[in-house]
Amino acid sequence: MTAVPTGPLLGCDFSSAPSVRKPIVVAVGHLHGDVEVRLDRLESFVTLDAWQHWLAAQPAWVGAFDFPFGLPRELVETLGWPLDWEACMRHYAGLPRADVRATFARFCAARPVGAKFAHRRTDGPAGASPSMKWVNPPVAYMLHAGVPRLLAAGARLPGLGGAPASGRIALEGYPGLLARELIGRRSYKSDDRARQTPERLEARRAIVDGLQTGRSRLGLRLAPSPAQAQTLVADASGDRLDAALCLVEAAWGALRAASPGPGFGLPPGLDPLEGWIVGA
Repeated sequence: MTAVPTGPLLGCDFSSAPSVRKPIVVAVGHLHGDVEVRLDRLESFVTLDAWQHWLAAQPAWVGAFDFPFGLPRELVETLGWPLDWEACMRHYAGLPRADVRATFARFCAARPVGAKFAHRRTDGPAGASPSMKWVNPPVAYMLHAGVPRLLAAGARLPGLGGAPASGRIALEGYPGLLARELIGRRSYKSDDRARQTPERLEARRAIVDGLQTGRSRLGLRLAPSPAQAQTLVADASGDRLDAALCLVEAAWGALRAASPGPGFGLPPGLDPLEGWIVGA
């Protein structure tokens, strides 16, 4: 294992339109040795500005954020957008969401059934939704809202861009990657009260138990207090649990800060336009 960068670890469950009912949740923690990830606290933000300003106020951190950091190369090339990641993100951020939806819908309409969306190379290994998807879940809007604010907060996104000397390290996380290792395809969360069932409660309890005992292939144990563990289980939306799952992914990346290529456990051959989900 390598020396861990200074500053806290962050795991972020993101919303592109946060509110009091559905805030952005950040799990803040730190490593204790090479295998234990201690959960220090959970932070909530009801506006994008508040979240960005909080990130910028921390001089150093390693965080895993639950939204895509790049678009599929096939999509970008077809649309004739810039092939440099930062230039592409500036172009994308400058589009209204209605234009994003219309542009991506036209792209999909011209493709055959079963292959409507373009995919990034990381989507398959991670089991993730295509980053151009604008509904269920609207990850295209999450990218649109999140990446520009990470850059404005002074973050470095290894393998892609950002502030080159920054101590704020942003990694693309995906809580579903770890959750599936622990409970398979069982559903564990819903924002719909009618679907917040005992079965989903038991699934969240199984995930928390698996995290605490270190049963995932990442080989790390989450160490929340008893009250924190109960909070993770009780949150039927899964937002707090997803933040904790991303926290463990951030810790795994931090332990591999000096790995070959971009570092932080990211593959040396990642596509510098598309990015990669940490741990995939």
